[in-house]
Amino acid sequence: MTASTGEGHHRPPRQAQVDPLAARRAPTDPPWDVYLTGTVFLDIIFTGLDSAPVRGTESWARGMGSSPGGVANMAAALARLGLRTSLAAAFGDDHYGEYCWDTLEQGEGIDLTASRTVPGWHSPVTVSMAYEGERTMVSHGHEPPPEEPAPASPPHARAAVASLVPGKRAPWIAQAASRGTRVFADVGWDDTGAWDLAGLPDLEHCEAFLPNAQEAMRYTGAGCPRAAARALTEYVPLAVVTLGAEGAYAVDGRTGETAEVPAIAVEALDPTGAGDVFVAGFVTGTLADWPLADRLAFAGLTAALSVQEFGGSLSAPGWSEVAAWWRRVQSVEGQNPEALRRYAFLEDLLPAREATAWPRLRAVPTIGFGRSA
Repeated sequence: MTASTGEGHHRPPRQAQVDPLAARRAPTDPPWDVYLTGTVFLDIIFTGLDSAPVRGTESWARGMGSSPGGVANMAAALARLGLRTSLAAAFGDDHYGEYCWDTLEQGEGIDLTASRTVPGWHSPVTVSMAYEGERTMVSHGHEPPPEEPAPASPPHARAAVASLVPGKRAPWIAQAASRGTRVFADVGWDDTGAWDLAGLPDLEHCEAFLPNAQEAMRYTGAGCPRAAARALTEYVPLAVVTLGAEGAYAVDGRTGETAEVPAIAVEALDPTGAGDVFVAGFVTGTLADWPLADRLAFAGLTAALSVQEFGGSLSAPGWSEVAAWWRRVQSVEGQNPEALRRYAFLEDLLPAREATAWPRLRAVPTIGFGRSA
């Protein structure tokens, strides 16, 4: 696989070929479709490893990429699907921070008005090693100054994506929800071992909760992920549980509707950020008022496409990649007609066959390639 040379970092922001919310936009809409806040990392990804590194030995990777990571994974995935995205984050004033800011603002068209550069603070870094369909990560960073990267009052948006932290409340989530923003939440592994839903106080402000199967079962005590999803609707209106290779399952507690969609089998180059891409796809479908099963199918598809590229944020697919996949699978003989019908809703959304794909920014091996003087 040939890595990008980083050409075009200073071009005008990319414009999505499809606006999934075009039919629902009105002059009184909020300025942003999605708001999010968090930590931006510089990700350095090694791929093509035959196995995990062995203690006391040197391993050589056949591929390498660098790209913005952390909350940037979600922000880029949302923007590439045509959602007007606003990000509040702290950036270091080193070359890493400059590269991440430039890539997100100029390359992806993400609004960084609510973000800031912190003098003297170096950017957090994660090294990710991908092998056997999994990844191992090592991170380094320092706490930024005590000021929150999120503004005192988050910008008005249709939706927000929040990563809940056990035992901690983020005041901006309640503020956003009080203004009518629809909050979608995921959660990380509970290092405390408590797995207590009462320790996620901001869940009460969320419309949807999207944990993986292990997280859902540990939080609810349920014996299977589907039962866990049903149990979660006692705490949040919409529960979506990702099932790994089995796909995803969702329950809407307001209507009783359930949906389950199998995963798309692909050969994964780098799974970094796939969960963030899944959430972005689901948020897109929800804001566009698609049926629940269509939202799950689209989220799973975008995640599957993302793992076939280097990096987290810059592996996220846009509509041209979705269109290319849809046309390719229809041309393959012997496809299951029922499986094809599952994605037939894409036909009316995708750009015309003759549309020219925007040159896609991808993870670069070395930061600085292609920069103007």
